[in-house]
Amino acid sequence: MLDPLLSLDGVETCYGQSQVLFGVSFAIRPGEMVTLMGRNGMGKTTTVRSIMGLTMARAGSIKFMGEEIRGLPAYRIAQRGIGLVPEGRQIFPNLTVRENLVATAVVRDGGDWTLERVYDLFPRLAERAGSMGNQLSGGEQQMLAVGRALMTNPRLLILDEATEGLAPLIRQEIWNCLARLKTSGLSVMVIDKNVGALLKVADRHFMIERGRVVWSGLSAELAANTDVQHRYLGV
Repeated sequence: MLDPLLSLDGVETCYGQSQVLFGVSFAIRPGEMVTLMGRNGMGKTTTVRSIMGLTMARAGSIKFMGEEIRGLPAYRIAQRGIGLVPEGRQIFPNLTVRENLVATAVVRDGGDWTLERVYDLFPRLAERAGSMGNQLSGGEQQMLAVGRALMTNPRLLILDEATEGLAPLIRQEIWNCLARLKTSGLSVMVIDKNVGALLKVADRHFMIERGRVVWSGLSAELAANTDVQHRYLGV
């Protein structure tokens, strides 16, 4: 079995005096697509922020490619090869689509994401290359946020709320994109509420409840376990 690309062991994170994560542990292997699922307010985004160094975990271990990254500043973690598509997209509104993509471009050994390849993945971005970020629809902004993260040539891509607030056709385009990324061998962690779509594209799933990972398993196991889906996702 391959060594983990990313591993969390006993991670605890607080906002001031309020503790949010309680001993979160899981691992992602190279080339694997996993999900982190749970109801709102259960610690999904805090887990992402802890991984990225945006909110400092106070205890536990976070290792990427075998090296401890807990305690590093966010830009150092990004430089190591973790790309984030944040909740709310956070694109540059006063830059064009092309400028948004070029601004984050990183040349990395083994990385082959270029402007042309992102345009191939999202043809709509090629059509809107000269448009300002704030002129795009919500779906186009999400495509741009994914493309911008890919331009960093990440070894691991994290999508926080991948399809939240998007129209059904745009959601399907994002799922199609994720399916293509999976076949490319890129490691991906997805946070989303669309269980049906995630079961089709992801390898493994982690359920988080009140800051703790309470269940993990393969897609086939989650699909067969409607009790887990109802208990932790309300579906």
